[in-house]
Amino acid sequence: MMNPFDLVKNLQGLQSQVNQLKDELADLTATGSSGGNMVRVTVNGKFEMTDIFNDPIAVDPRDVPMLQDLIVAAHRDALDKIQESIKEKAGPLLGGMDIPGLNL
Repeated sequence: MMNPFDLVKNLQGLQSQVNQLKDELADLTATGSSGGNMVRVTVNGKFEMTDIFNDPIAVDPRDVPMLQDLIVAAHRDALDKIQESIKEKAGPLLGGMDIPGLNL
């Protein structure tokens, strides 16, 4: 049987690791692209879009739906990449935990 004081000490250590991980994740970025790199979207570790680039070639006023599809695809690519980065950083700490939206 585990000593309750050891358990509290372990939880405090885990909390410290979680706080450090949150700081590291906030600094992560990933860029996804689509259309042969004509559209690029950058997201951070909080899954916030921080930058978007559209090559002028992709901005055809006669085909707005194509540009919208390219943006969605680039965003999805960026999210996949940021999730991979998060898995690499957080995987050992969160191993086995089921966190909605993050497939560890």
